[in-house]
Amino acid sequence: MYYTFSGFTQRLTGATSSSAYSPQGLRTNIPSESPTIIFATPTKVVSQSSPVVEYMGANKVPDLQRIFQASDEIPVHLKRGVPDRLLYRTTMALTVGGALYCLVALYIAAQPKNKLTAPSLFS
Repeated sequence: MYYTFSGFTQRLTGATSSSAYSPQGLRTNIPSESPTIIFATPTKVVSQSSPVVEYMGANKVPDLQRIFQASDEIPVHLKRGVPDRLLYRTTMALTVGGALYCLVALYIAAQPKNKLTAPSLFS
């Protein structure tokens, strides 16, 4: 048995196999034109004389792959050198400081407060 979601009743309803595999909003036809490229748009229009397309920046992926895939016993979060070490140590210092602050706050909250003694009627 095949089911489809009914937009009217907001429930699953029985359906045929062809309608179950073609849900609402999806069309079976293929568009005749390919969609425009969004992320790799060239900065210059390709002309008849120059078939080479120039992009906004250089491809850094091979360089980063070379750095991160090297087997040099350095953890991956420290592979890029000084900036990574600085970020790591700052994060660790903030974590340790926050943990100590929480412990101090819990210690202070656990201490009983001094009650002011009111004059007693029986003394």
